Amino acid sequence: MRSHPAQPLPRNIWGAQHVMLRTLRDLQVEQKRVLVRVDFNVPLHHGRVADDSRIEAAIPTIRELMKRRAKIILCSHLGRPKDEPADELRLTPVAERLAQLLKHPVKKLDACIGPGVESEIQAMRPGDVLLLENLRFYPGEKKNDPQFVSALAQLGDLYVDDAFGVVHRAHASTVGVAEKLPSAAGLHLESEINALDKVLKNPSRPYWAMVGGAKLSDKIGVLVDLLPHVNGFMLGGGIVFTFFKALGKSVGTSILDESLLSATREFLAAAKRQGVEVILPVDMVVAPKLEPKIRTRIVSADAIPNDQQGLDIGPETVKLFQEKIQQAKTLLWSGPLGAFETPPFGTGTFQVAHAIADSPSTFALIGGGDTASALKNSGVTEAKNMHISTGGGATLEYLTGKKLPALEVLQKE
Repeated sequence: MRSHPAQPLPRNIWGAQHVMLRTLRDLQVEQKRVLVRVDFNVPLHHGRVADDSRIEAAIPTIRELMKRRAKIILCSHLGRPKDEPADELRLTPVAERLAQLLKHPVKKLDACIGPGVESEIQAMRPGDVLLLENLRFYPGEKKNDPQFVSALAQLGDLYVDDAFGVVHRAHASTVGVAEKLPSAAGLHLESEINALDKVLKNPSRPYWAMVGGAKLSDKIGVLVDLLPHVNGFMLGGGIVFTFFKALGKSVGTSILDESLLSATREFLAAAKRQGVEVILPVDMVVAPKLEPKIRTRIVSADAIPNDQQGLDIGPETVKLFQEKIQQAKTLLWSGPLGAFETPPFGTGTFQVAHAIADSPSTFALIGGGDTASALKNSGVTEAKNMHISTGGGATLEYLTGKKLPALEVLQKE
C-alpha cells in the first residue's frame, strides 16, 4: 500500500485552490423575492415522502431567509418525468412534509412559470414560503433554454442555490438563473463544499474508497478518476460481478455488464501499476432470486453456483472490510454493498455501516441517496466522524477534481 498519491494532484483541482463561493451573507434579502433552488428529489411511497433527508437539509437556509424577512420561492425537480407533467411526480407530498418540518405554511403551486405563478408571488408577504411545481415538467429546464431561464428568473430578485445534488448539471435552474440574478450559495451547499474540501484538499491517510451499487456503468469512470487520489478500493454490490467475470470467475445469474469487461480489466491493471489496492469480496450471500425471506446460502466468491445470484457480501468479506475501515483515516463510501432494500440482503451493508460508526478515528464521507438510505436503514445515525452528502454524482465529480457548472457561476470574483 502506498502512502501518497501516485502523482501530484492537477493544479486545476477545485480543492487545491479552494472554492470561494458567494454566500447568504453576501445578499441583502429583506423584503426581496428570493428564488431558491433546493433538492427535493426524494423517494415517494404511496403518495408520501419515504425519506425526508434532503428536505431537512434545506431547512436551515429556508429558516434563515424567513428570519431575514425574505419572500421565499422554492423550486426543485423530482424524479425523471419526460418533459411533461406526471401526476405521480408532483411536489404536493413534498410541500406537505416541508410544512410539517418548518411548522409553517407552505403554498404549493401547480406550475413553475406563467401569469398565474407571477400573480401568486406578487401576493406574497415577507416570511412566506412558496413551492413551485416540478421543474422537469418543462423541457427548457434540462436544456437550459433561454426562454425558460428568463421566465424563471423574473420570479425573483435574488437567487440562492442550496441543491448540492445537482451542481454538476448545467440546467436552467442551476446555471441559467444564477447568471441572470444576483446569486449565492445556501447554507447546505456551503456546508457540503466545506466537508468535501476536507477530503479533497488534504485527506488523512490511508484514504480508502468503498464503492458499491448495482450499475457499473455509473461507477467505472469514477473508479478510474479516483485512482490518483486514494490508497485503495473496497468493492461490493452488483458492480463486483463484472470484476469477477473479468477475472475468469463464475457469476451464476448475477447482474453483469458484458460491455464493461475490457474497461474493468484496464482499471485493475492501472490500479496494480499505481500501487492502489483493490479488494473484492471473498464470499457472497446467494439465492435463486431477489425475493424477501428467500432461502440463502453463503458461498466462496470463487464458486457462485450457476443457478444462484449474488445479492450481498458474505461474513468473511464484512470482516475484511471492517479491518480496512479501522485502519483508514479517510473513507469515501458510495453505493450499498448488497440489495439492502430486500431482507435479508442488507446484512453486509448494515454491519459495515456500524463498523464505520464504531471507528471514530476514521472520517467517513458518505455520498448518494441509496447509500444514505442504507445507512438510515442500518439504524446508524450520522455520527461525529461522518458527513452524509446529499449528492451522488455531484459528490464524486467534485472529489475527482471536475469543475461543476453550478458552482462556477457562484464563485466570488
